[in-house]
Amino acid sequence: MGHVIVVDLGFGDAGKGTVVDRLAREPGVAAVVRFNGGAQAAHNVHLADGWRHTFAQFGSGTFTPGVRTHLSRFMLVDPLALAAEAAHLGRLGVPDALDRLTVDRDALLTTPYHRAANRARETARGGGRHGSCGVGAGETAAYALGHDDAPRAGDCRSPARLRRRLAALRDWYRESFPGGEEVPAVEPCAEAFTAFGERVRLVGGGYLRRLLREGDVLFEGAQGVLLDEWHGFHPYTTWSTTTFANAETLLGEAGATAARLGVLRAYATRHGPGPFVTEDPALRTRLPEPDNTEARWQGPFRVGHLDLVALRYALDVTGGVDGLAVTHLDTAGACPGLRACHAYLMEGTRGADGRVERLPVGTPGDLDRQSALTRRLRAARPVLTPLGRPERTVEEALGAPVVLRSYGPTAADKRFHGAFPGAFPGALPGDRARRTAGVRGEAPCATVP
Repeated sequence: MGHVIVVDLGFGDAGKGTVVDRLAREPGVAAVVRFNGGAQAAHNVHLADGWRHTFAQFGSGTFTPGVRTHLSRFMLVDPLALAAEAAHLGRLGVPDALDRLTVDRDALLTTPYHRAANRARETARGGGRHGSCGVGAGETAAYALGHDDAPRAGDCRSPARLRRRLAALRDWYRESFPGGEEVPAVEPCAEAFTAFGERVRLVGGGYLRRLLREGDVLFEGAQGVLLDEWHGFHPYTTWSTTTFANAETLLGEAGATAARLGVLRAYATRHGPGPFVTEDPALRTRLPEPDNTEARWQGPFRVGHLDLVALRYALDVTGGVDGLAVTHLDTAGACPGLRACHAYLMEGTRGADGRVERLPVGTPGDLDRQSALTRRLRAARPVLTPLGRPERTVEEALGAPVVLRSYGPTAADKRFHGAFPGAFPGALPGDRARRTAGVRGEAPCATVP
């Protein structure tokens, strides 16, 4: 099939896990590589017998015997959550998940101290919460930016160094959040992490090059492009690069390439606060969501109409895709009131009627610009039209082929379309550019200054 990078083009929850599960069942797939995020990921995979597992750190191809998981250096690894996830997989008949796992020694570790700091910081925001998952992923990334001694997976093989780093982290938490929740002492935490280091295979950066020669590899992204730390609608973003960038960095270091697969629902969703132009509260009761319920830290699960403006933005900031996977087509088909948004109405727009079909792509890291865009999106109004057949509407609006269609939660509910999985993974970057040039090159009816 070839190597494939799977990325969510929305706010997450589009069904990346179920897509990866289906792709992993193709002959020749050797492994799934996780390249961003951490234990906050929630990729639900349903089996034909009714069982379900929510993949957080293990690759969503783990139900296929022999398919391995590699946690790259871009992952935020939580050993305690990983052990709990492995135990659940064991109860579902997958006893060897840890045996099929490798972890890059340079991957940052998420600890109970990061988790406590995450919850304390989000609680302090009060009504201005960002919608954190509350598992400490963002604090893990933030702490490492200011501390050279941030714990990493390789430290689990050096008990003395691990204890020093955990003690420094605990002291930082207590000083930064006086009165925060109680956290475990360093010694039991160090013992658990040392056991993790003894149980799993820790590898260096050269491991991936060898893995890519053993078979096809799927790169499974977490969260969604619209939550990206640089391109998302700040401050309602994640401390993670959610585009194809990390995966392509790893591939480039190994001298390999992969096809880009963008995943989206036939309608829009998001967890937590932040702008959501096409949101329609009435849809929440009409579109059942058994895998996504209201959570203490993320808040309610929100539903809206298909947002083609936001999806165009996701393609623009990522540089395009080779193909698309559209999920939840069965759910959308049972909801005749769904519509599609091809444009926003935005004040201060250069144009006769204030219509915007394409959002501006700012310079990565210019969070002031992203914050200003967030404020404008809060006041934007969608221009809605009949949805039609979602897969056809998506292809015409985004200029990329829909190569996989999902009509339900299991692998058997997925349908390949056209040349996939043969010609799709062999697509060259030039092909991708030509496929999306028609969308990116057309002049929108108005622009956002």
